[in-house]
Amino acid sequence: MPETPNPPTRRPLRFGAVAPFTTDLPTWTDSLRSLADSGYSTVLMPDTPQWQPAPGPALAVAGSVTGLRVGTWVYACPVRPPWMTAWEAHSLSVLTEGRFEMGIGTGRPGIADQLRDLGIPVDSSRSRSDQVRDVIVALRELDGTDRHTPVVMAVSGPRAQALAAELADTVTFVMPQLETRAETTRRVRQFDNSRDLELALHVPVVGDGVAPFMAGPDTDAAAVRAADSLAHLPSDPAAATDEILRRREELGFSHFVLGADVAGPLAQVVADLAGK
Repeated sequence: MPETPNPPTRRPLRFGAVAPFTTDLPTWTDSLRSLADSGYSTVLMPDTPQWQPAPGPALAVAGSVTGLRVGTWVYACPVRPPWMTAWEAHSLSVLTEGRFEMGIGTGRPGIADQLRDLGIPVDSSRSRSDQVRDVIVALRELDGTDRHTPVVMAVSGPRAQALAAELADTVTFVMPQLETRAETTRRVRQFDNSRDLELALHVPVVGDGVAPFMAGPDTDAAAVRAADSLAHLPSDPAAATDEILRRREELGFSHFVLGADVAGPLAQVVADLAGK
């Protein structure tokens, strides 16, 4: 596939934080307020059944506590019927007065084992991609003509990329954490971004810290850093600032998604760069 000939639009930077509920309620809500004070635009919740509260209710609380945008990072489409996912997404868009973004994908690695544990049939990857389409189509029907809930698609293979090129508002690339900068650059530049979609970058590793729910428990931060992977940002503020600006200029990434548990060293970076 030829590389995209035209560079993407240079968008203002924005930052999202994956903030799973892993403590008591007061501690979690305090952490959300801290994110808001640091310049984050969006509080994001993973879709991990039985590990934490369901994303819908948690995001409704997060939206009321912070006034920030909220979103799923990301709905695993095989876990629930497509129409139910669309209904929840539309409801969150209504209840937050348009501050909800529906992140969706076909499921994290190991989704087949999770589905078996939940007693849900394990479909092919093609069927799961069709389910994503069904969710988005149902969401658009529920939104009607007066509302447009933004859709963020997590994509890997060509089928998912083609669907995102057709229907998504924002795209994030599912990539091996040890993928080199050169390999990721090739992946991004081969994506058909003729609709000039927003590009988001999932960054689970900051310095030596690995964000839970964003990377596997066996992730080696040193190996990720040594690979020059875009899954890593340095914890030094000046170096992180340079990297964020470089990734926007070279590849078009303008939405950076970090883990709330490891992003503390970059709080000032986020505050300084958000919206610029």
